[in-house]
Formats: sequence, C-alpha cells, structure tokens
Amino acid sequence: MKVLITGASGQVGAALQATAPAGSELHALTHRELDVADSAAVCDVVSNSRPDLIINAAAYTAVDKAEAEPELAFAINGKGPNHLAQAARGIPDCRLIHISTDYVFDGSSPEPYQTRDTVHPLSVYGRSKREGEQAVIEVLGARAVVLRTAWVYAARGKNFLLTMLRLMRELGAVRVVADQYGCPTCADSIAEAIWIIARRTDVHGVLHWTDAGKASWYDFALAIAEDGQSAGLLQSPVEVTPITTAEYPTAAYRPANSLLDIRESVATLELQPMPWRERMRATLASIPLERA
Repeated sequence: MKVLITGASGQVGAALQATAPAGSELHALTHRELDVADSAAVCDVVSNSRPDLIINAAAYTAVDKAEAEPELAFAINGKGPNHLAQAARGIPDCRLIHISTDYVFDGSSPEPYQTRDTVHPLSVYGRSKREGEQAVIEVLGARAVVLRTAWVYAARGKNFLLTMLRLMRELGAVRVVADQYGCPTCADSIAEAIWIIARRTDVHGVLHWTDAGKASWYDFALAIAEDGQSAGLLQSPVEVTPITTAEYPTAAYRPANSLLDIRESVATLELQPMPWRERMRATLASIPLERA
C-alpha cells in the first residue's frame, strides 16, 4: 500500500512512521516539504505519487495564536484538507484519513460527545478544523474518514506532558486548570487506530478515538508529577495546585468537556483503548533520562 503522510514531523506523523505496517510504501512529507495550503503543490505531489491512501496529519495547532492568525489557521486546517481531498478524487480508489479535534464541540454537554452530535466550535482553531472535516466528507464521500481525537501528547514535540515536565523541573510547582475534562491521548494510540482504518476500506465517515478514561488537566499534571518522579525524570516532589478556568484566561475558548465517545470506534475497529495513565507511563519510560 502506497501511503502519503502530511505533517510528517508532528507528533502523530512521527508515530505513524514509527509504527507503519510491514510492506507499506511511505511518502512522508513535513510542512517544509509540502504546505497543504498550497493547492498547486498538493496537486503535483498527489498526482506524481498516486497513493492508495493519504493520511493528513498536517495542522495548525497553536490554539491561542490562531485567534490572531485566523487566515493562516483556515488556510492549513480548512483549505488544506480540501486541497488533499480534491487531489485524491482524481486518483481511483484513493482514500483520505483526516485527523480532527474535540474543539469542533463547544464543551457544554454533560456527556461524552458522539460522532452524530451537533458541532459548535467556539474558537478559530475549532472552526478551521470543522471546515476541514466538512471538505473531505463532501469531496470524497465514502473514501474519506475523519478521525477526531483530543489532548494529544508524545515523547517528542510540543505538548502538555513535555511542557509540564519542563515547568516542574524549573519551578518545582505548577498551577493547573481543574475544571476542564477530557482524556489524555498518546500519539501512538492514534497511529494504531489509523493503521487499522487504513486496512479497512469499509470504514468511512466520522470516528472518535482517544485513550480510555477521564481526567482534568489538573489530574493529568498530578499524574505527570507522580509518575515522572518514579521514572527518574523529576528529581523531587512537585506541588500541583488546582485552579479554575477563570483563573487562567486564554485567548481561545477551550471546551469544558472534551470527552469523546469512542464506543462506536471500539466496536468498528475491534480495538481496545489503553487506560490513559498506563499509556502515559509507557511514554514517560521512553523519554531518555538525559532529557530530565
């Protein structure tokens, strides 16, 4: 299977390359190598490589910065997926798996969000990602899969886990929002689900995937402090103080409830998610001690 991966240097892009099935022919391109906002460049790459599958891991993910850069966010998150879908439409049987986000919801639901729930993004980032979702489904129909996920982290890149480890080492204490809930999700988990979808040509439409469980950002940080010390990445105990969203204002609105209902995906993909803290411990164990 010939697979074109965009956003290859990102967290999920790197995980996809590290876990690719044997026999896969990967064409993994970073943002510098392929700007998905450039329709001509996308058309050239897709028409020349003629992949069986495109996995769009490219995204503008600076949530707060997007409020001041809406045109750039929409170019990458909205128009980019459309360019990929339009190019894929010209390749017989070429499928597109597009990675999206919990931010397409407003977070007001008391329950985990199902794929059929009404979307209502309240940030530039969320609206731009929703535009990308709509484009790939409208252009490719049954050849498209939108995979929504949330709270992504990895042992590399820019993410909450690595930021917390750095702040905990530097400051010895952190204050973290305790009234926003979701499920920390390792990039490796997302890659595992995507490679199953890649083999399943009968799967299409919108799916949700995260690790298992529920946590607040405070819960996540407290686990990082405890397990980071056990892993030798933190040399002393860290004080983690819970605060409210109101005490930590940000430029972009963040959903109070980011939980995604993954039961449909579990049944469809026949894949059991790992509890988020267990997956996090495995990630911490993979971080070299010299980076501590």
